[in-house]
Amino acid sequence: MKIGFLGLGKMGTPMAMHLLAAGHELRVWNRSEGKADPLIHEGAILAGTPAEAELGADAVVTMLFDDRAHEEVFFGPGGLMDAMSPGVLHISSSTISVALSERLTQEHAKRGHEFVAAPVFGRPNVAEEGRLWIVAAGARKAVERALPLLETYSRGITVVGAEPRQAHAVKLGGNFLIGVMIQALSESFVYAEKQGIDPATFFEAVNSALFQSPFYAAYSKVILNPPEQPGATIELGEKDLRLLREAADSRSTRLSLADLLAQAFAEARAAGLAQEDWAVGQYKMARERSLPVR
Repeated sequence: MKIGFLGLGKMGTPMAMHLLAAGHELRVWNRSEGKADPLIHEGAILAGTPAEAELGADAVVTMLFDDRAHEEVFFGPGGLMDAMSPGVLHISSSTISVALSERLTQEHAKRGHEFVAAPVFGRPNVAEEGRLWIVAAGARKAVERALPLLETYSRGITVVGAEPRQAHAVKLGGNFLIGVMIQALSESFVYAEKQGIDPATFFEAVNSALFQSPFYAAYSKVILNPPEQPGATIELGEKDLRLLREAADSRSTRLSLADLLAQAFAEARAAGLAQEDWAVGQYKMARERSLPVR
């Protein structure tokens, strides 16, 4: 299949690599230069503009950073939305707002495009392994058309509904759970330290007794053994939480834990930790807020 792939960051590049390895023909585009080089080396074609990436494509996959990037790419001068041919499939794998997902759905429908939301769960190393978990939503035929592409870089796919907005809502809800989990781990580790207990020993005990969760184990490892390069950053977590709260407000939904987590993110940003690894930054702030034992 001929595919245009836009957004070659820490997640987009390995996803595109898996599509190439599966034999698909890719035209790739990224806002900053140089990010496409590994893909060009493997046979991808470099596009000078988003519209060039779509040229002759059967499908376009976007893995752009945020709503603003989507606004520029799709609705800015020479935007991709008007350049796409009728019948082209757009797969949105980015974490974006529910409101933007609704707008994309409407604009694609006006032009006869197919649209599937397919945001992903997993850090960059999981993307490299081709083991992301994908949440998909859209019209049945469009989802069926997208599945062979999504399967190249995933270990599983959950189809959550016929409205693309639903998949983006699930992604934001999942990231909210991750943020709450990291905050709970961070504060429990600080508690253990204050009690004279090694945090790793504390975690081994409670995870064995209570959760048996590989996800908790993975994030505890990140917290206690910070990676050289951050996966998701505090800035990214803060952005996703803002989008969750906006989606909740649009449906008159109060999320008190989300309000508390937003305060924690704001404190981390004020402390200059916006570019820290999400888990590491939250742990640092939990330690900073901790009081001496009395």
